[in-house]
Amino acid sequence: MPALRSYNAALVLDLLRAAGDGGISRLELAERTGLTPQAVSKITARLRTEGMATEAGRRASTGGKPRTVLRLVPTAAYAVGLHLDRDELTAVLVDLSGALVAVRTAPLDLGAGAERVVETAAVHVDAVRAEALRAGSVRAESVRPESVRPEDVRAESVRASARFGVRRDARPSGGAGAGVGAWPGEVPGVREPGAQAVAVSGTWADGRPGVRDVLGVGVAMPGPLDHRAGVPGRVTGFPQWAGFPLREALAARLQLPVVLDKDTNAAALGLALRGSGDSFAYLHLGTGLGAGLVLGGALHRGARTGAGEFGHQVIQLDGPPCDCGNRGCIEALCLAAVARGEPAEAARVLGAGAANLVGLLDIDRVLLGGRTIAAHEECFVRGVGAVVAERARGAVVPVAVADGGPYPVAEGAAQLVLAPVFGHRRALELG
Repeated sequence: MPALRSYNAALVLDLLRAAGDGGISRLELAERTGLTPQAVSKITARLRTEGMATEAGRRASTGGKPRTVLRLVPTAAYAVGLHLDRDELTAVLVDLSGALVAVRTAPLDLGAGAERVVETAAVHVDAVRAEALRAGSVRAESVRPESVRPEDVRAESVRASARFGVRRDARPSGGAGAGVGAWPGEVPGVREPGAQAVAVSGTWADGRPGVRDVLGVGVAMPGPLDHRAGVPGRVTGFPQWAGFPLREALAARLQLPVVLDKDTNAAALGLALRGSGDSFAYLHLGTGLGAGLVLGGALHRGARTGAGEFGHQVIQLDGPPCDCGNRGCIEALCLAAVARGEPAEAARVLGAGAANLVGLLDIDRVLLGGRTIAAHEECFVRGVGAVVAERARGAVVPVAVADGGPYPVAEGAAQLVLAPVFGHRRALELG
């Protein structure tokens, strides 16, 4: 059985990642996982054989010979995160530690048509992988895309998936259509004739040349959508996306497993995996407004991926029309205030919605993000925090800017692929 199909191996791998470059000993791994030293030795031996772990030196022992410490090999595999915003695309490549390896941003018209957006997205995913190669971030030989045969790409990718326990034939429970790992010959897609994904070529752990271990692509976009089926709903302002098989189409074009989720969920997942297991709301204000909800350390999507449609709560019955069809939505009020050059008013409105969430869910903190927040951080933290404090019925919940770096949604999308590899399925599955 491949090492990472074992849940115990995933636990060990997660501890190796958490230990960083300093590493961790087999004895410590046994103590923290509850596994026997023999089981840990077998697991770490397999991880080392597969290039996932390596020695990081030795530590003094209280008795006997010094202990060998092990560390994760972050460059053993990679994941791509893709953020499809209404007017901009961001593609990132991250290694197993979650470190950013390459990034690419470009203008995007989400209303240009689904097939055109898929092709644009695929081109930029290919490009971000190629950029990593050119920059030397990935140990690789120079291989022209036209020199790589599709059947070789598929064969190497299947081998990589087997090593990491990434299923390519999985179908979502309760969902229609093919699952994360569908291939062009197995599901309907919109791949142009002759189109071919750029293969990330390199060297396997055993020195054998081949396609690098890109485990998959996490895609984040505005909702609503069905993350189990991989299909967008009536995206606010872009209803033509409803029902389009985005996951299948992109998987067919890239010949990689694809996971689809809402932008706010992706960002919240990334924050949750770095956090302390508490409950929080991540409010994202950019071209739209939404929320990612983490309850008890786990991402909460709801039964139909409907949780977090924060921007469309009506707080003014006779308010301005919203693109969703209602009037007085908090999103419409916030964006209108920003357009008038009144960020303080937008913060006050956002604070009212945040206070509602705090009272409804009893969360521990409120985190703010998105390009509009980034342009007026102090104003929004102060304004939202003031309203939340004013309406508090108990302890005041802190409000802060999310510490997610410049690409929280795209990097969170990559974690949609990586989280199961490290046994973080609970972070993905609540609700």
